[in-house]
Amino acid sequence: MAEKNTLKKRTSLGKGLGALLGDSAPVKNHGNEEKKVSAVQQQVVEKMDEIPVAAIERNPYQPRLEFEENALRELADSIRVQGIIQPITVRKVNDHAYQLISGERRLQASKLAGLEKIPAYIRAASDVQMLEMALIENIQREDLNPVEVALSYQRLISECSLKQEELGDRVGKKRSTVTNYLRLLKLPPEIQDGLKAREISMGHARAVVNVESIELQLALYEKIVKESLSVRKTEELVRDIIQGKDPLKAKNKAKEANPLDFELSRLQSGLSSHFGTQVKVAANSKEKGEIKIPYHSKDDLNRILELLKYS
Repeated sequence: MAEKNTLKKRTSLGKGLGALLGDSAPVKNHGNEEKKVSAVQQQVVEKMDEIPVAAIERNPYQPRLEFEENALRELADSIRVQGIIQPITVRKVNDHAYQLISGERRLQASKLAGLEKIPAYIRAASDVQMLEMALIENIQREDLNPVEVALSYQRLISECSLKQEELGDRVGKKRSTVTNYLRLLKLPPEIQDGLKAREISMGHARAVVNVESIELQLALYEKIVKESLSVRKTEELVRDIIQGKDPLKAKNKAKEANPLDFELSRLQSGLSSHFGTQVKVAANSKEKGEIKIPYHSKDDLNRILELLKYS
């Protein structure tokens, strides 16, 4: 391999992930009880080696399930020429198997490039640490939309038992920044979809979430998209709405949100946060309906079933 003798020192993936990967001591949870790490894992805390690609299992907690095919092939072409610049990180399961902690994209590209071995940092990590590191690495992707970031933050809080202050330390963000992202999950699904599609920005969404009425939120969202309103103009409209004015000039006076619709929207946002995927809740006039929980792979299905405690 081109970089066998010239592997570059791993650059930090961020304050939080770097701290996690660099923590070689047993990690204590918030109840001061040590998280269990197997004896095999404890023996390989600070080691780097070239390991067989075929011996690496994917990270069962990996939140990123889809990779852009062309970009993956471009990375594979680069690896064929330059080798692996930044080693992946794994934990040792036994003498013949490893489990990926971070570097899913590099691993997939290495397989496309036909590599038989790949440089890897071998670390000790509990299941909770695995989830935490996978989520933090995912958060640091440049192409992540605000809703995906918010859902990852929510999973770190609910599944890793982190408080907002602790989460801020993990991801290198102020608590106010974390709070602003989490508030996005209170928005109706239609507006969250608009954020994902880049129809509105984080600034627009932060302004709209201050409006209490879901119906007014949706009307404001439609106006932003239709008229390509700036964030500043949106903030002005929100201030007018909060002061009791009617800046939207709707044909029909805005009605109070139907209590059932309001509750279903909150339920849908809560379920989406809990399961880490965009749950859909629908109901008809007879109060009958359905809940749809999408999954993207067998591993993702098993993750959801675990959250449902289904066996």
